[in-house]
Order: sequence, then C-alpha cells, then structure tokens
Amino acid sequence: MSRIGNKPITVPEGIEVKVEGHKITVKGPKGTLEREVHKNITLEMKDNVINVIRKDDEPENKSLHGLTRTLINNMIIGVKEGYKKELQINGVGYRVQKQGNNLNLTLGYSHPVLFEAPQGITFDVPNPNTIIVNGIDKELVGQTAAVIRTKRPPEVYRGKGIKYADEVIRRKVGKTGK
Repeated sequence: MSRIGNKPITVPEGIEVKVEGHKITVKGPKGTLEREVHKNITLEMKDNVINVIRKDDEPENKSLHGLTRTLINNMIIGVKEGYKKELQINGVGYRVQKQGNNLNLTLGYSHPVLFEAPQGITFDVPNPNTIIVNGIDKELVGQTAAVIRTKRPPEVYRGKGIKYADEVIRRKVGKTGK
C-alpha cells in the first residue's frame, strides 16, 4: 500500500486544475504546467481534492502511484509559490554576470562560458559569486542548476568551483612536505 499515493491532494484557492483523461493542467498566479499521466493511473477530482488511483497492484503501477501523486503536488506548489535553487561560486577570479536572461560565467578557462536560460527559467545574481535559479517546474529548476554546476564542479583540494548553497564539500588534505 502506497502511503504517499493514497494521500489526497487539496487544491488551494486561486489554482485551477483541469483533468482530461490522462492529461492534467494546473494554472496558477505564476503560470501554467501540463503533464501527461501514465495510462495505468487514473485521476479523480471532487470538490478541490484530487485522488490518484492505480489500476492494480503490479510493481510498476505501485511505483508510479506515489510518483504521480508527488509530481502533481509539485506542479500545484510550483504554480502557486515557484521553486528556487541557489548556487555559489568559489575561487580566485571566478564570477558570474547576468546578461539579459543569460549568464556569463568566468570560471578560470581561457574563455567565458555563456549559459542560456531555458524556457521558463529566470536567474538572479545578487552578487558576483551567487546564482539563484527560479522557475515553476521543480524538475527543470533542478536540472538547470545541475547543468550550471557541471561547468566547473567543486574541487576537493581547494574547494574551487560551483556548488549548491547547502552542499558540503569534503575537503582532502594535500601532499605533505618532507
């Protein structure tokens, strides 16, 4: 029995949810999100409460049950409040500048790294060492932050690179002298 999948989703005020077959559309103050639901999962909506129901107890359907409920809940939270991910840049001469809706990253390479924002993502750069990725789609915000991090992942000896704000880098001790 899926504890997460069986929990009903309450739709808050100001958010409009449309269920048409296996397609769900969530519209709120921040924007609109759509998602196609697996054919073995059905959605029932009564009085601003969404119930996710699986077809049978096959292992695949059990795993899709909780996943689908979580994805729909994340859509509702996203169009109401939005999501953000904060990245920090550490290193001498490493910095970021915002150009329009794109980022210009100086990361110790012989050239600047230009990063274009995907559709639905905005960047905030409060200082030259911080990037905040904002959006309504949790999956897209996380993926964009991960792609930015891959431009210069944190290095374990000196801690240089791009890391998440809440990430802890385990530092290694370098070589010892004679």
